[in-house]
Amino acid sequence: MLERVTTQPDNYEPFLLSQGIKFGNLVFISGQAGAADDGKIVEGGFQAQGEQAFANLRRALEAAGSSLKDVIKVTIFVTDMGHFQEVVALRRKFFSAPYPADTIAEISALYDPKALIEIEAIAALGER
Repeated sequence: MLERVTTQPDNYEPFLLSQGIKFGNLVFISGQAGAADDGKIVEGGFQAQGEQAFANLRRALEAAGSSLKDVIKVTIFVTDMGHFQEVVALRRKFFSAPYPADTIAEISALYDPKALIEIEAIAALGER
């Protein structure tokens, strides 16, 4: 049975998206960008957006009953692979060993022209 994951505020609802879906002992979290609670991309460049994206990921995971420690697979989309080392530093800051499986991909654009990074994840439930 599918169960929708939401947080407040839920900036996803107007777009007919779920922040996440729980299925069995897994949670699938939709892409989390560097947007603040008002839905606007934070100022401060890649690092600020990356930190906000990870904070948003953490919040969605916790709303589902999971955590960053329970992430099995993460996909990180960036608009410039020149930020690769910053992505590695963000992973080091927010994840710990054993690190999750990961895909980092450069794409031409995200949903907002100001967005530089977006992170989606698959995590276990009840593993803490």
